[in-house]
Amino acid sequence: MWATVAALAAITAYGLFTLDSNGVNIPDAIGETLRNFRTIFLHPESRRLSAGAAAWELLLTVAQAILITLFSGLVSLGLGLLGARNLAPKPLTQAIKAVIAVVRAIPSILWVLIFAVAAGLGSTAAVLGLSMHSIGYLTKAYAESFESLDYGVVEALQAVGANWWQIVFQAVLPSSSTYLLSWTFLRFEMNFTNVVAMGAAAGAAGIGFDLFMASSLYFDLGELGLITYFVLAFAILLEIVAIRVKAVLKER
Repeated sequence: MWATVAALAAITAYGLFTLDSNGVNIPDAIGETLRNFRTIFLHPESRRLSAGAAAWELLLTVAQAILITLFSGLVSLGLGLLGARNLAPKPLTQAIKAVIAVVRAIPSILWVLIFAVAAGLGSTAAVLGLSMHSIGYLTKAYAESFESLDYGVVEALQAVGANWWQIVFQAVLPSSSTYLLSWTFLRFEMNFTNVVAMGAAAGAAGIGFDLFMASSLYFDLGELGLITYFVLAFAILLEIVAIRVKAVLKER
């Protein structure tokens, strides 16, 4: 282990010392970067984008994340029930898990580009592409939550004549509700982050597109700081809500 660490450290040091800077003065570049950060975080203002407009763009981004989470959550709930070993035949569960593994292995950006071929770059391709990856993620999480249910409960309901739907609604979903909510909320946080990124990569509406335009086309550091603070504020709010939700679930 120590030999591996030493070798990696030596390679890293060699790479840093032999890095081709293309004539860039590294100390000056570091100083300029720090000045840019100071402008971004200490002077967040924009002549093109008002605070109200930034809030509206943030709302559009949140709306897309909610839409993706709702759509993928509903589809994943059905697939998760059919993919759980204790609720469905083995051939069916294996087939669903194999397909979902392939869906989950394809990166989100690739799914967005696949749908962009048919729908064009924009919100539609972003929502559909991110929904596919979200379905792969949530189906696996839901199925594992259902499989953790004590099979004795299922057998007891079957013994008294309960059908599959009754088992699902009377035992499986109530017992797994806390896990389902936790996984769904976690995925919503990831979807929000992905939608911001897709706003730049796929031209989706929302604050991500404005972030891309401010950083690459206008090079407006003040606007970049304004958008960053809006995204950061929502991320903090989301974390507070997540902590409250988890506290309520623990009390139950």
